[in-house]
Amino acid sequence: MSTETIPNRAATPEACAAVAAVGTGLYIDGEWAPAASGEYFDVVNPATERVIARVADGGSGDACRAIEAAGRAQKEWGRTAPRERGEILRRAFDLIMERQEHLALVMTTEMGKPLAEARAEVVYAAEFFRWFSEEAVRIGGDVATTGDGRNRIMVSKEPVGPCVLVTPWNFPLAMGTRKIGPAIAAGCTMVFKPANLAPLTSLALVDILAEAGLPKGVLNVVTTSNAAEVVSLWVGSGIARKISFTGSTGVGSWLLEQAARNVMRASMELGGNAPLIVFGDADLDIAVEGAFTAKMRNMGEACTAANRIFVQRSVAAEFVARLSKRLDALRVGDGAEQGTDVGPLVEEKALRKVQELVADAVAKGATVVCGGTRPERPGYFYAPTLLSDVSADADLMREEIFGPVAPVITFDTEEEVLALANDTAWGLAGYVFTRDLDRAFRVGGELEVGMVGFNTGIVSSPSAPFGGIKSSGLGREGGRQGIEEYLETKYFAMPRR
Repeated sequence: MSTETIPNRAATPEACAAVAAVGTGLYIDGEWAPAASGEYFDVVNPATERVIARVADGGSGDACRAIEAAGRAQKEWGRTAPRERGEILRRAFDLIMERQEHLALVMTTEMGKPLAEARAEVVYAAEFFRWFSEEAVRIGGDVATTGDGRNRIMVSKEPVGPCVLVTPWNFPLAMGTRKIGPAIAAGCTMVFKPANLAPLTSLALVDILAEAGLPKGVLNVVTTSNAAEVVSLWVGSGIARKISFTGSTGVGSWLLEQAARNVMRASMELGGNAPLIVFGDADLDIAVEGAFTAKMRNMGEACTAANRIFVQRSVAAEFVARLSKRLDALRVGDGAEQGTDVGPLVEEKALRKVQELVADAVAKGATVVCGGTRPERPGYFYAPTLLSDVSADADLMREEIFGPVAPVITFDTEEEVLALANDTAWGLAGYVFTRDLDRAFRVGGELEVGMVGFNTGIVSSPSAPFGGIKSSGLGREGGRQGIEEYLETKYFAMPRR
């Protein structure tokens, strides 16, 4: 399976064995193969800054073979019985659940999140396959009569066709299953480019789908250090009919331009700068725990992370004291080690960005309540940090932090906090903590976001439509709406006789 091996430098023998078991080649038309160039790129453990694997570095020739395989397989796969597609997804769900520990170890080793969080992601990711295994047999249509009574209208749903799937590194299993699941359920073939910072978890998923019975050519995977070359070729191939991308707003905008030139369907789940609002009447135990969860999940490397925490002045001091105590108790370390609460950031570039944003906020008047330092050890670690008295002109008020930094801003009135919360180009998620149900719905309705958490720091669920507005993207993933992104509507006109 593996096409290139090197001395493994994961944290534990178990992690070493898990990483070594993953294929590191390209997967095209049902076969593992090296890149045509014979080149590889390194995958680095962010906790040790050492290479743990070398993965095939695909190029334009490999990309061509992959999209052509998807094109050849589309007609037959699109005709496959919905129940058969659903059963493949259900078998894949079972296999993921059987291999929770293996997948969690691979994930932790390549991108840093603590094992407890990695295990939780495995379960979350598996649920997308179970959810869409059930949606596969519920693809519907409609029959009606025209207003003049002369014709019948019959509406059916058909697979959109070969899809381009591009996923990020921060949730390497769940972002794959969230796209692959509905594509399989709808009857679409795929070309898939995982993130080069964390490709191993995605490659492990490929083996699971093959074992579950996914026919050759339905899923084709090209890992590459040159994403622009590979994805541009797929989008411009004339074979692909849809692109689904999760990542930065800048890259998403560029891909939308590419898709528009080829009149392709597009789903974009892009950046976020989520506001979390704590009103004076909130249950502070719930609010602190919700803010902690919304901020610290995956070391803050999440598009739904609470990046701007607005607290009403009457409870601000107590809230800051409680959240500081919660953050200060966390243990920073290698995610594969027992007792670790906070792992490293994914790469040095990410670490530098967090350091710069904190320094800018402090220079503009913010107070470091806890954290604000980099531990003296190898790895891209940054201490969980709480900032108070953050100025509205601090860079982190406008930029996505993607790190374990919680900025607190005080406010007095509902109108004031809504203006601050909506003063951003992004609109993915928002959070509201209050005991007043009318206020919850009123403020939630005014927030310019696609998802709102009421008295909770978690909005993600396979059974709910995930997505945003404004610069946070287009389309929805998960829920009943998720499969619609992979279906076309066809209308038949039939005279009544």
